[in-house]
Amino acid sequence: MLSVIGLDADDTLWQNERYYRAAEAEFAALLADFADPPALQERVDACHRTNMGIYGVGAKSFTLTLIEAAIDVSDGVVSADVLRKIVEVGRELLAHPIELLPHAREVVETLSAEGYRIVLITKGDLFHQERKIAASLLDNHFDAVEIVSEKRPETYNGIFARHGAGAASAMMVGNSLKSDIIPAITAGAWGVYVPHEQTWALEHAEPPESAPRYRKLAHLGELPALAARIAVGAG
Repeated sequence: MLSVIGLDADDTLWQNERYYRAAEAEFAALLADFADPPALQERVDACHRTNMGIYGVGAKSFTLTLIEAAIDVSDGVVSADVLRKIVEVGRELLAHPIELLPHAREVVETLSAEGYRIVLITKGDLFHQERKIAASLLDNHFDAVEIVSEKRPETYNGIFARHGAGAASAMMVGNSLKSDIIPAITAGAWGVYVPHEQTWALEHAEPPESAPRYRKLAHLGELPALAARIAVGAG
């Protein structure tokens, strides 16, 4: 039985990572006098790993991490003007447009019309995620929205218990093996991986190929047919 479908938001329903990549390119140009791009990216990733447990994830955390990395690679001599420009990069990131990915609208509308309970499950900055959800014009099709600080098995257990009969009758769909798929499967749900051409390096993980409830789709448009097969025990 399948009654609840959890959908990730960023890079599953709409573009997200491309804007972060563009911001990182601007940052690299600003810090070109202090570090080459690979060394700078290594420092940024190290700061992210440290800061995620403090700031969480999202554009604001990203901006603070860039500022910290700039101070580190410049040995503290980065100018106030450069720091101001980094803040501007972060502000622009918070205002990026919402571009739905192919099939997103029709899939959400179809799944909702077919009677599944649709729960948007996303992590990130609360205000930013709320703005993106509203701007997507998909919010009327979600039965619930969960903006969480982290996606762990216990996160999915709690969400699927609140909005359905538990993880056993639920599915999580997303582009991150680390956050969307593996912890959902660990919780007992189906995990449906929809790859995106750009996924944050810190979200990479090995696919759980041997897990009975793991599925991979070529694109989101294949989801309704898969959900229908799973719902009748033929998935």
